[in-house]
Amino acid sequence: MSWPLLFVAGLFEIAWAIGLHYSEGLSKPVPTVGTAVALLLSMVLLARAVRDLPIGTAYAVWTGIGAVGTATLGIVLLDEPATLARLAFLSLIVVGIVGLNLVSGGH
Repeated sequence: MSWPLLFVAGLFEIAWAIGLHYSEGLSKPVPTVGTAVALLLSMVLLARAVRDLPIGTAYAVWTGIGAVGTATLGIVLLDEPATLARLAFLSLIVVGIVGLNLVSGGH
């Protein structure tokens, strides 16, 4: 159950990171509240996941999900550049996330 919790925690990390953009420096109340709620949920789920997963692996996977998801949404929603190099490096992060999951053996 820890891996699914960690994955959802990563999704909420994406949500709060993107929320920072829409909150415009935490100056807009509704996006700011949404960002804060997503941040809290992300942390709570991460904390639950590390009960059974090694902290180093869990944190690396959590930040990797957040980084790849946020960069992808930046490209899709915010017109950030989708250069070949950028996509290649994002792919390397995905490979790292999958690799950490495999070598952790579901611990």
